[in-house]
Amino acid sequence: MCRIAGALRTLLPLLAALLQASVEASGEIALCKTGFPEDVYSAVLSKDVHEGQPLLNVKFSNCNGKRKVQYESSEPADFKVDEDGMVYAVRSFPLSSEHAKFLIYAQDKETQEKWQVAVKLSLKPTLTEESVKSAEVEEIVFPRQFSKHSGHLQRQKRDWVIPPINLPENSRGPFPQELVRIRSDRDKNLSLRYSVTGPGADQPPTGIFIINPISGQLSVTKPLDREQIARFHLRAHAVDINGNQVENPIDIVINVIDMNDNRPEFLHQVWNGTVPEGSKPGTYVMTVTAIDADDPNALNGMLRYRIVSQAPSTPSPNMFTINNETGDIITVAAGLDREKVQQYTLIIQATDMEGNPTYGLSNTATAVITVTDVNDNPPEFTAMTFYGEVPENRVDIIVANLTVTDKDQPHTPAWNAVYRISGGDPTGRFAIQTDPNSNDGLVTVVKPIDFETNRMFVLTVAAENQVPLAKGIQHPPQSTATVSVTVIDVNENPYFAPNPKIIRQEEGLHAGTMLTTFTAQDPDRYMQQNIRYTKLSDPANWLKIDPVNGQITTIAVLDRESPNVKNNIYNATFLASDNGIPPMSGTGTLQIYLLDINDNAPQVLPQEAETCETPDPNSINITALDYDIDPNAGPFAFDLPLSPVTIKRNWTITRLNGDFAQLNLKIKFLEAGIYEVPIIITDSGNPPKSNISILRVKVCQCDSNGDCTDVDRIVGAGLGTGAIIAILLCIIILLILVLMFVVWMKRRDKERQAKQLLIDPEDDVRDNILKYDEEGGGEEDQDYDLSQLQQPDTVEPDAIKPVGIRRMDERPIHAEPQYPVRSAAPHPGDIGDFINEGLKAADNDPTAPPYDSLLVFDYEGSGSTAGSLSSLNSSSSGGEQDYDYLNDWGPRFKKLADMYGGGDD
Repeated sequence: MCRIAGALRTLLPLLAALLQASVEASGEIALCKTGFPEDVYSAVLSKDVHEGQPLLNVKFSNCNGKRKVQYESSEPADFKVDEDGMVYAVRSFPLSSEHAKFLIYAQDKETQEKWQVAVKLSLKPTLTEESVKSAEVEEIVFPRQFSKHSGHLQRQKRDWVIPPINLPENSRGPFPQELVRIRSDRDKNLSLRYSVTGPGADQPPTGIFIINPISGQLSVTKPLDREQIARFHLRAHAVDINGNQVENPIDIVINVIDMNDNRPEFLHQVWNGTVPEGSKPGTYVMTVTAIDADDPNALNGMLRYRIVSQAPSTPSPNMFTINNETGDIITVAAGLDREKVQQYTLIIQATDMEGNPTYGLSNTATAVITVTDVNDNPPEFTAMTFYGEVPENRVDIIVANLTVTDKDQPHTPAWNAVYRISGGDPTGRFAIQTDPNSNDGLVTVVKPIDFETNRMFVLTVAAENQVPLAKGIQHPPQSTATVSVTVIDVNENPYFAPNPKIIRQEEGLHAGTMLTTFTAQDPDRYMQQNIRYTKLSDPANWLKIDPVNGQITTIAVLDRESPNVKNNIYNATFLASDNGIPPMSGTGTLQIYLLDINDNAPQVLPQEAETCETPDPNSINITALDYDIDPNAGPFAFDLPLSPVTIKRNWTITRLNGDFAQLNLKIKFLEAGIYEVPIIITDSGNPPKSNISILRVKVCQCDSNGDCTDVDRIVGAGLGTGAIIAILLCIIILLILVLMFVVWMKRRDKERQAKQLLIDPEDDVRDNILKYDEEGGGEEDQDYDLSQLQQPDTVEPDAIKPVGIRRMDERPIHAEPQYPVRSAAPHPGDIGDFINEGLKAADNDPTAPPYDSLLVFDYEGSGSTAGSLSSLNSSSSGGEQDYDYLNDWGPRFKKLADMYGGGDD
């Protein structure tokens, strides 16, 4: 650059003189040559060329300014030229040690005139710390600008391209390290100040680049890292002491030169891939990828892959290879067999510096290749013949179990077996299902088999997989087997044929008539068995069947009009049973279609009617009811009998059609009442049947509309007024009796409640057992007040009791003796003493009756410490008492007076 600047300074005076002479002669610049001003353009570059990097400018000299020039490069794959003549790199590539040379073409688009110029690219020597220190610092001069209004002729302004500054990363200093010197031509006349702006200077990251404001020396202050920032774009400024800009800013590009300071790193430490067994050489398996933080377009970031080891090494130690640039792993040898080796483990190494083992950095990863299964092994039966047996008429049972072996991976489509019956079952009575766990074939019966038709089946069975076999592999003979199935004879049900059996018969057959023979067949032809018949269902009990030969005979008259006959058909069910083991039976239905005969006489319908006392305004419409059917029913003939004579004198009957007739009064007035009118009805049977039916007609008083106005509507019962009155009297008498009985029962209940326990004077004066209506749950089941037993003086006084009423356990109403008064609240343990004292006082009481009485206490507890209360067991002597007064009590006490009275006798 310094040399170029010096050359320009030498040429400037000469050019200025030429321009001035031309202007003086013609008033304009006449000296101009169209084309490239130079024959060869040169550019000094570092080792790396980046995509889009500007290399140099090859401006074309266009004198008249009207030419439209198009630029082309002789190496369009590497270089391109813009319309302004700037040459750029199309791709990134490292420069070789030799000088690169190519041509730039300029062609006029209108005249097709063409010019060319050569471009040389040379390598910049590698910088070392010593060379940097000893090298002379390059100087960058601001391009000069000339004003059109200056007093003398100056050169025109041209674009100024500053080559990039290349700076190695990770430099060890010393710092600050001088890079280049920025200078302006005006520093000779002016005192200037220099500065730089941009990322790395006054913008983050700040302070990396500094400039001496006086000398313009640009320096770097610390080591650079290309992996963080690969390029810095700065702008240099020159101002005077007043801060006025004296030069246009110039761009300075600083490229950080990459150093091999990063190892390759695999994206995954373990890579998993698969390859089908039996794959041919060249089959793609997987791709492993590593990255290097260094420049991928330089040797530092150019990786190469290789396989370090393979395990296992069978059947070949080199079953796989790897593309050293892309990392694609492919097979290179045949013999992949999953049944022998299911997985391979490869150690993959990635090395930068294009795989240079001496200078490159490397790293390793593991590639696990799983050999996937293909259907290269057919299923094979473990036996050539399988055996099974099945009872006849049974379905959905397993007959035989077919076992196979398959070397493919279990529970995959290449291992799962599919069984097919290829012969021996033309009617499709068998099917084979696959057990999903064991892969066995289960032979199943899907249609019933008759022993009498087929006693044995020999099936041909083939086994296949869910997916076809691999190409070139055939099914061996072991994939086919035979299944021998024996049918077992079992006792089957007898069956009636036809079932149901239909016969036609007239009704009215007498008992003992043989109708038909209803027999069953036994399907067990190879078993000696007997069949017996029984009646299972006979709703009307009309039939019987011979247990041996199945003859059906009537035991009653067949009647079509029976409620057990539906739509003229009578159904009876019979049972046929054999004597097999176990015994079996079958049912059959006999349907008797009964033909009608004229065995039912017609009857009048309805049987009751009503009419007015006069012939007008209404009449009675009647029809006939006949249980027979056509032709033994209608049309009917209606008539009135000759006797009694009052019938035809009072009534007349008119036939309306074959089924209906009309009954009317013949006389002008008939007294109200109920009349029985006999009517003769004859059907159309052959021979016909006739019957006299009674029609009960109620004659009543009618209103103008012909409706009866009588209160009494009991036509059906035919009761008179006297009968109705008698019924009402009976009902009233019955109600009175019920009321009297209720009053008597209430009065009796009141007497019972008042008297409670009364002494019957006619009762014997002996111990009495009183029965109470309710005893409760027992003495221990009640909650009693014990204070009633402890305070005998609180007993209810006699004054409040009704006169003449007393309890049987009470003493006679006499003067009461004075008993010792106990304390108000004795100890519960003194109850026994209280009872003993009461017993002793009773024994000494002259007014006490000479017989035991049943004493009732509110609470007795679970037991009593007192002895017996009977005076017969009392310890006191009878001699202490005077019982002569018993003679005054009457003959009932004479026996006691003789026993206890009379002194010592």
